[in-house]
Formats: sequence, structure tokens, C-alpha cells
Amino acid sequence: MVFFIQISLFKINFSCFHSSLFILIRIFAPRYTKKAIKMSIDKVSYWIEIADYDLETAEAMFSTQRWLYVAFMCHQTIEKTLKAYWCGTMPEDPPYTHNHMRLADGCALYDKMTEEQKDFLDTITNYNIEARYPEDKETLFRTLTKPACRQIIDETKQLTLWIKNELSAATKPSTSSDATSES
Repeated sequence: MVFFIQISLFKINFSCFHSSLFILIRIFAPRYTKKAIKMSIDKVSYWIEIADYDLETAEAMFSTQRWLYVAFMCHQTIEKTLKAYWCGTMPEDPPYTHNHMRLADGCALYDKMTEEQKDFLDTITNYNIEARYPEDKETLFRTLTKPACRQIIDETKQLTLWIKNELSAATKPSTSSDATSES
């Protein structure tokens, strides 16, 4: 029940985003049907909603000191936020991959990132693979301390917010004053 309430609140918060995306697609991509536009919006919402849920899960894992799962859920948060960006800015669906750099590069977001963001992306990408294989878990257990996990969560929040802001900017239709100032 709580999950459905959160979804409803999310949709209210992003209603402006949805209409902006609809206008943008109608202006620049008239080949899209209304149904295709709705599917695109629904995919963006879907990825954002589960990314936010995964970040909440990372916080819950932090409070129970399950460090390995903090890192893994932060990895999932970034991956799903990147897929939301992809769905909002690209005509095709994102590839079936867990590689953050491939996702960010494929939707032209990687080149916009700072070096610090790229470094974090490289680091967090490894937590998907390493968290799943027994031979790597011992190494991770030694590096995933309480302060390290707090930093991972904080950096995940920062990068997620940045990606969402980039998504909003990329899907915001330009106004006539924007067009005039660019001339």
C-alpha cells in the first residue's frame, strides 16, 4: 500500500516533467504516436521510481550494517537512474547491461560528467559484479566500512540528483526567450 502511495506522489511531482516531455517529443519527433509518448514517459517514471526505492533500500541496509548490500543497492540506483535518462532522451530502450559507463556513454551523458563523477561511476559499477561472486566478497568486506558506505550513499545521492537534473533539462522544451538568448 505504501509503495502505491509513493508512486502517486511521484507522479504528481513529475506532472510538469511529463507534459514537457510530451511537448518536446510532439515538436521534434512527430513520428511518435501519443501511445508511444505515454510509453516513454511511463518508462522514465518506472526507472526513477525503482531507483528511488533502491536508494531507500540502501539506507535501510546501512542502518542494519549490511555493507555489501549498501554498495549493491547504490549500484542499482545509479543503473536505474541512467536507464531513466536513456528512456527520456533516446528513441530506443536502454541495453540490457549493468555497466554504468556503457549506459552513460550510450545516451551521451558520460561526456557531460565531471572527472569525479566518472571516477565514482567506475567504482560503483564494480559493486554489481563483485557483490555476486564469492571470491570477491572477502575483498569487499574489508573495504566496505561504515564510513565508506556512508560516502557511497552520499555520492550516489549526488550523482542521482545530477542525472535527474540533466534529464529534466534535456526534456524541457525551450521557450521563445531561450531561443532569442541563444541567437
